[in-house]
Amino acid sequence: MKIQLFQMEIMEGEVKQNENRIESLFEEKLHIDTEIVVIPEMWNTGYDLKNVAEKADIDLKRAFPFIQRLAINHQVNIIAGSVSNKRNENIYNTAFAVSKTGKLLYQKDKIHLVPMLDEHHYLTGGDEVPDVFEINNIKASQIICYDLRFPEITRYPTSQGAKVIFYVAQWTTRNINHWRTLLRARAIENCVYVIACNSVGNVNNKNHVGNTYAGHSMIIDPNGNIVEEGRDQEEIITAEIHIQKVTEQQKYIPIFESLRPDVYKHAE
Repeated sequence: MKIQLFQMEIMEGEVKQNENRIESLFEEKLHIDTEIVVIPEMWNTGYDLKNVAEKADIDLKRAFPFIQRLAINHQVNIIAGSVSNKRNENIYNTAFAVSKTGKLLYQKDKIHLVPMLDEHHYLTGGDEVPDVFEINNIKASQIICYDLRFPEITRYPTSQGAKVIFYVAQWTTRNINHWRTLLRARAIENCVYVIACNSVGNVNNKNHVGNTYAGHSMIIDPNGNIVEEGRDQEEIITAEIHIQKVTEQQKYIPIFESLRPDVYKHAE
């Protein structure tokens, strides 16, 4: 199965400009045999948090039809990153995915908010663990940025049969070693494919002066090997994945048969 990651710079607060950029990438860079496209976190507004109450989508009423049209027109499944999204008077960072027929496959809010970016002053964290959904007849799940740091978040969907975990992010250069290490760890500890799409460009936040979004989007196999990895600039990362490798790795290292939830302790 062929996958493309659209590693792009997101212009803060410029919803229409970001939509135009995404649309041009589909028009110019999409390969005819690609089955899944992945785009980054918060692609509608970026981290223009001071103006997010004004510029956020409302219950995906703008973002979903936009992605739905691209999916149908180009006949490709889309892991649609995430968007700032107002719902019930709160603003969430909402991930979603759309099939090539235009069906909404998945929707889930980012759980953990980034204190280093003051997200908690502007956004509300979700309170539901990521679920499993089917995309291109493969069980998968989708997780947002900072939630990568919490392995409990990934363990549930993989224990329920997810073969691929998609991570969408705006992860910074300051912690690029964490990004690369944690992504590989999630693949290794769950014996699944990890597919991660990050953004590039400057970080306009008082706590991150001079910092940039790191890029380095990547596709990692169930043994933790990096199949493809981007650099720190706008580019398209393309790779073939082979789902049978998940079955083979989970048979070789039977993680889920060895789980002992009866003896684990969890933070409260």
